[in-house]
Amino acid sequence: MQGRGRTLSLIAVLLAAVIVGLIIAAAHFRRNSDALWQIISEKCVPHMQQKGTPAPCQKVDFAQGYVTLKDLNGPLQYLLMPIAKITGIESPAVLNPATPNLFAAAWRERTLLAQKRGAPVADSALSLAINSEYGRTQNQLHIHISCLLPEVRQQLNSLASSMDNHWRAENLQHHRYLMRALTPAELAQQSAFIRLATEVPVARNEMGKYGLALAALPDGRLVLMAIERNWLKLNRGSAEELQDHSCKIL
Repeated sequence: MQGRGRTLSLIAVLLAAVIVGLIIAAAHFRRNSDALWQIISEKCVPHMQQKGTPAPCQKVDFAQGYVTLKDLNGPLQYLLMPIAKITGIESPAVLNPATPNLFAAAWRERTLLAQKRGAPVADSALSLAINSEYGRTQNQLHIHISCLLPEVRQQLNSLASSMDNHWRAENLQHHRYLMRALTPAELAQQSAFIRLATEVPVARNEMGKYGLALAALPDGRLVLMAIERNWLKLNRGSAEELQDHSCKIL
């Protein structure tokens, strides 16, 4: 009887995971998943080329290959996106060394939040995030530049002294994350996507399963955090869950 009960429980869990996956897929297809790409290709880039203004984007940087755009969600959240058509973290382009170092660019553009706020925003309050192929609604790679959840900030502070350049597993927001420390110079030297694929070998052939986040540590280093999709744990690989677009931390 106990064996039969465990089997039924497992079936129920698997069924729930399938249902959740179908709901997510349905929500994805109901949306215009090319909305961000249309803004880039039909508005920001042509306007910059023809009129010298990036509107509705804040910046179109042809030299560095990216645009920045104020997101409608939250008072301070911005998105950084490539000018090229790159669907997301699953695209082979993110592992091409010729592709712009988008995470490093996004960290430089964190000053947008202070400009919008009209007051300084400490690095300790900031974060970057990109969702997995299964945890997003848009098919143009976009990095969220936003505030960090206060409880995540506290947890990272408590882990900082024991963190080094080796990946380790920790639970954040009830999900398992792989995380490692790196310096701002290391972020600039190598793409966060290439670092994940190189240092976590199982990730290279399944990049679409992963979300990535970045935040500052109290000692001036940064922490790179990777979450892998797991349907059985109702985990879509959405690193954006570490962010708070209402910016309560401020």
